[in-house]
Amino acid sequence: MTAADPIRRCILLGDRAPRAALVRLALSPDGHVLPDVRAKAPGRGAWIGVTRAELETAIAKGKLKGALARAFKTGPIGIPDDLPALIESALERAALDRLGLESRSGGLLTGAEKIETAARSGKLHLLLHASDAGEDGNRKLDQAWRVGSDREGEDLRGLALPVPRTILAVALGRQNVVHIGLTDPDAARRVGEALHRWLHFIGPDPISAPCETASQGASAPELHVPGAGAPDETYEEFE
Repeated sequence: MTAADPIRRCILLGDRAPRAALVRLALSPDGHVLPDVRAKAPGRGAWIGVTRAELETAIAKGKLKGALARAFKTGPIGIPDDLPALIESALERAALDRLGLESRSGGLLTGAEKIETAARSGKLHLLLHASDAGEDGNRKLDQAWRVGSDREGEDLRGLALPVPRTILAVALGRQNVVHIGLTDPDAARRVGEALHRWLHFIGPDPISAPCETASQGASAPELHVPGAGAPDETYEEFE
């Protein structure tokens, strides 16, 4: 991201953030609210940056409906009962699709030996583990990443994804994807952004923290976005 990236405001919390960190909601032709996580749907949109639990509470209390009415300024708005599930599914799909794109571009490694070699040589920028990966294998690659990043003794470790190896294999079009390594810094940033948005929405989970790149401090729970700034200069509430 750069300082020119559009900033949006969450209609429920009022917080401002780059739109890549938020989820866009759009209206279907029949007036139903649907997730537009790729921000491609035409017309006016509204943005949210809450977790699934917070969204479910806002729906139950009628806060989402009121916020959407103010945002869209249109007729009756229908909120599907399964909107939180639709958003979660769309965010998961977007994150897995991003992994698939990076796999085809050549900046993504699978296989413990290849990843360990890249990690120890300081070429690894993001490390991911399947939810059913073995703890010993995770620890070995995590340690190799710390050594190659000159961060021994710190808490730098790979991100355990909330999906098993079978799902990752389908997403990447490869067999038995247990670990994933990103060696291109831009690819690591793009994947990190997609994963962060998905994992933030589904809520805190011990297997999904911390999410770091090699350039981060060990205590950072979120991916650092270099150059993000000047929100007031690029702020637009709806699009």
